[in-house]
Amino acid sequence: MGELARKAEVSKRTIDYYTKIGLLLVAETSASNYRLYSEEAFKDIQFIEKCKKLNMCLVDIKERLELRRREDAMTNEEEICFKQAELLRKHMERLEVEIKDLKPIFEQLNEHSKLEISKQISPQSMALIQSLMILIN
Repeated sequence: MGELARKAEVSKRTIDYYTKIGLLLVAETSASNYRLYSEEAFKDIQFIEKCKKLNMCLVDIKERLELRRREDAMTNEEEICFKQAELLRKHMERLEVEIKDLKPIFEQLNEHSKLEISKQISPQSMALIQSLMILIN
């Protein structure tokens, strides 16, 4: 708390008060029961101090902080989703290349072998198609 107070140029009592009323969130508590704050806490203090200069009450500041945190969480979830979608797209491209490479070989197999291979692939293919349809729709 002392390090955060120095860095943010506020008193320890201010940090303690902001924490008690829920403006600041404690990242974790040390073994010796010290409150540890994340880098976000410093940004939150800067935001709180700017809002106070605009004569906003602490209740309104708290609402804005909570809204900001929800937006940040949503942005992170969106980023993760976009990254996962990109990985999925690349993986599907690799599968498409593999299928194109295997198609001529598959076509040369006898009917019994084709049927056996199809039996192995079909359930997984259907599950994949259903999953993709859910994701797309």
